[in-house]
Amino acid sequence: MAADNPATPPQMQIQLQIDEQTAQGMYVNMAMLNHNETEFVIDFIYVQPQAPKAVVRARVINSPKHMKRLLHALQDNVAKYEAQFGKIDVSGALPPTLGMPH
Repeated sequence: MAADNPATPPQMQIQLQIDEQTAQGMYVNMAMLNHNETEFVIDFIYVQPQAPKAVVRARVINSPKHMKRLLHALQDNVAKYEAQFGKIDVSGALPPTLGMPH
């Protein structure tokens, strides 16, 4: 019999619940990312063309560990998307910076 690894917690299945409004999603066309020693903050923003104001539609705050897991999940999903649909073209004009450097 193989020894159990005490450092590996048992797998748990989680049932996700989502209300109807959240399930509809929220369109954003910009994100700003900030961090300090203990957390990352991502603001998801909608910028209307030719408008002087932008609206933060959601803010997500997470730990550095979770942020790195999210980064890997995003990289994996973009790679899978490009394998199925082709390379994503990101050339062209950059989005507005709201006075912040990229």
